[in-house]
Amino acid sequence: MFIPFENLPADSRVWIYTGSKTFTEKETDLITELLKQFCEQWVAHGHPLQSSFLILENQFVVLAVNEDFHNPSGCSIDSSVGVLRKIHEITGIDLLDRKRVPFLVNQKIELIPLAHIKIQFQQGILQADTLTFNTLATTKNQLQNWKIAAESSWVAKYLPKPALTQ
Repeated sequence: MFIPFENLPADSRVWIYTGSKTFTEKETDLITELLKQFCEQWVAHGHPLQSSFLILENQFVVLAVNEDFHNPSGCSIDSSVGVLRKIHEITGIDLLDRKRVPFLVNQKIELIPLAHIKIQFQQGILQADTLTFNTLATTKNQLQNWKIAAESSWVAKYLPKPALTQ
């Protein structure tokens, strides 16, 4: 059952997906419609899931479930991937590619291939304080720290040692 995102408890489980490009207004409307329909019927073993979603930065989809209401199952989580594939089929926007990491560069989201991150840091294109997005957040509450410096995120392991600030 769909409920407004703001009505979900802070400890609700979230899954974050990065779009392969910025969504147009038309794509955002379509994605919103598909996700709302999905959340309305999302179930785990026949039990409705209290769920919602957010679209952030016109490029990220956040799916959320209130686990206090009912826990999602492996099959129900798999079904959520189905709606993401349907979005890809209709819009061409891939939400399941984890090989590119989003950074905020010159006020624009840049998707950097994982294989190039270390080089980008070495060349100074990315800095320790370059903002990235907390796409590994697992609860609604963790989204409060949505934009974080690279040095405070999982990509810090790619920073050259001198780039880490004290």
